[in-house]
Amino acid sequence: MALLSEDEVTGRLRDSAWERDGDEIVREWKFDDFAAAMGFVNRVAEASEEANHHPDILLHGWNKVRLSLMTHSEGGLTENDFKMAARYDEL
Repeated sequence: MALLSEDEVTGRLRDSAWERDGDEIVREWKFDDFAAAMGFVNRVAEASEEANHHPDILLHGWNKVRLSLMTHSEGGLTENDFKMAARYDEL
């Protein structure tokens, strides 16, 4: 899968809760409690396994989850990263 251009990345991030962080896109969620945060992490894991595209997951502060996406094999952002971001947004 081809890397997206800077203009393509900027366009896809417009009106999005995701932000650019170097070669990745990132988003953080805050939940009511630890159990809800873990439930979200488990749903992310299931969706990621189905798509065979996995984010870096950080669970911190007992109720916050940060996801980071990039296509490691391509060394940057591809369409697949944005498809997965949209899928995680639906969880």
